[in-house]
Amino acid sequence: MSEAEDVITELTADHREVRRLFEQLAGAMPGSHDRKHLVEELTIELVRHSVAEEQHLYPAVREHLEDGGALADKELADHDRVEQLLKDLESREPDDLEFDRLLVKLRTEVTAHIEDEETNLFPRLRDGVHPYVLESLGKKVQEAKKTAPTRPHPAAPTTPPLNKLLAPGLGLVDRVRDYVTGRGR
Repeated sequence: MSEAEDVITELTADHREVRRLFEQLAGAMPGSHDRKHLVEELTIELVRHSVAEEQHLYPAVREHLEDGGALADKELADHDRVEQLLKDLESREPDDLEFDRLLVKLRTEVTAHIEDEETNLFPRLRDGVHPYVLESLGKKVQEAKKTAPTRPHPAAPTTPPLNKLLAPGLGLVDRVRDYVTGRGR
C-alpha cells in the first residue's frame, strides 16, 4: 500500500479480489477439487478482511459517523452470517450438494455486504472523516490482515479490545495449520 492509499482504497481492493474469486468459482467444474481450493482461498481472504474491519474500521465508524453504532452493528451482523457460512462450508466436500447451496448463499450475503459498504458506508466515510484518519486506518487494516486468522472462528469476539487481543493468536495457529496441511497454497 502506498502512502496515498487509505482504508477505503485498501478494502475496495479486497472486494475486487473477492469478486474475482467468486467469478473463478462460477467457472470451475462442479464437484472438482479446484472448487474446494478456491473456497479455501476465498475463506482466507474474507476472514482476514473481516477481522481487519472489525478491529479498525467499525470502531472508527462508531466514533466518526452519526448513527455509527447502528451502522457498525449492522455490518458486524453481516460478518456473523458470512463467518457461519464459511464455517459450514469448511467441512463440506465440493461434490456435496450442500456445498453448492452454501456457496450460493455465501455469494449472495457477501455481494450484498460489499454493495452496501461501497454505496453507503464508504461514501459516508469519505465525506465525514478526515483524509489523515482514513490513511491511518488503511495502514492499520493492512497490518491487521498480516496477523489475522485465515479460518472462520464464529465464536471469537468481533469487537475491541478482545478481538485485537485474540485475533493474532488465532491467526498464528491458523497459519501453522495451513502450512502443515498445505491449505492456501
